[in-house]
Amino acid sequence: MKRRNFITLLGGAAVAWPLAARAQQAAVPVIGLVNAGSREASASRVAAFRKGLSETGYVEGQNVAVEYHWLGGEYDRLPTLMADLVGRHVAVIATPGSTVAASAAKTATTTIPIVFGVGEDPVTLGLVSSLARPGGNATGINIFIWEVSAKRLALLHELAPRAVRVAVVINPGNVPSAEATLRELPEAARAIGLQIQILNASTSREIEAAFATLVRDRADALFVAPDSFFISRRVQFASLAMRHGIPAAYGTREEVEAGGLMSYGTDTSDMWRQVGVYTGQVLKGAKPADLPVTQPTKFEFVINLVTARALGLEVPPALLARADEVIE
Repeated sequence: MKRRNFITLLGGAAVAWPLAARAQQAAVPVIGLVNAGSREASASRVAAFRKGLSETGYVEGQNVAVEYHWLGGEYDRLPTLMADLVGRHVAVIATPGSTVAASAAKTATTTIPIVFGVGEDPVTLGLVSSLARPGGNATGINIFIWEVSAKRLALLHELAPRAVRVAVVINPGNVPSAEATLRELPEAARAIGLQIQILNASTSREIEAAFATLVRDRADALFVAPDSFFISRRVQFASLAMRHGIPAAYGTREEVEAGGLMSYGTDTSDMWRQVGVYTGQVLKGAKPADLPVTQPTKFEFVINLVTARALGLEVPPALLARADEVIE
């Protein structure tokens, strides 16, 4: 009888132990990271985010869990996705490099901390009350995408001085990016004597169609609007631009490393790292309301000289000297 009782108690302990282990695992904070791009094209950025987390003492898989949600340009998934994250009470929602995702998160919750990386003014977007004192449940990084668009267009004009007609590809699903492009770029183009043509693309197939249109309409150059989905399709953009002999300007170094002609903008990987740092600080107890929105102080001008030569462009020595990096 005693032997039977002992076996029964042992069996009960065996059942209880996995339950305790699962409860301990559930106590690990969960970060919901949302980005409009793809996992395959974002490996270096994820590494930068993890580096930022590690700087605050958090290591994915050990004392924190990260759920990665890649939209692949399907912005219409955001309301359902954010509702799910909020319903499961994740510890932090991180939206590096996606203004639309940041806005969707802010709409979905006023309590769960949000750490963003956006290219537009977060005050104007309604994400924070002020840069110095965000005042709510959101904070992060403002990387000045649109403040440098005119400069990027001017640099493209210097690289391809004969170009007059510039095709501008935007993603209409990314409303903030599309609206900012339509608002800012026409005036910048007129100031330097350029004509622009707006083309829409929200899928890989539509990118192909946009190139078919710009070739048919004999565009001289291409300006790719900032968009996480476009960055994830950077190889496609670079290949098509090379195939059709089109000089193209981008917003990130990664797009130039993939074969694009040039980029001008902030260090996007460092933005992901900083989002990781702020996310870790929030997990440690810091309140987004007390963490000021940070802004970059350095901008990168990158030229792919191999691509320039293939396009038959002679890059002026003075322009090469101004570049922060030249890919040869």
